Amino acid sequence: MDVTSIANIATLMSQSQALTEVGYAVMGMQMDNMEMEGAEVAALMNSAPTPAPSLDPNIGGNFDMSV
Repeated sequence: MDVTSIANIATLMSQSQALTEVGYAVMGMQMDNMEMEGAEVAALMNSAPTPAPSLDPNIGGNFDMSV
């Protein structure tokens, strides 16, 4: 191997490492965003009113479908 090919390999390895580090940073930011969105969805679901119980417990118990 000559000096230029070694320099090219070193440059490519450095660029590959930099791209890997950027990928990890972006993935970490995305994971943080997903955690925040999950917490917001959970809070929204917890704040929803509970439905009133049905007066007739037999309503909605059966589903007849004919084609």
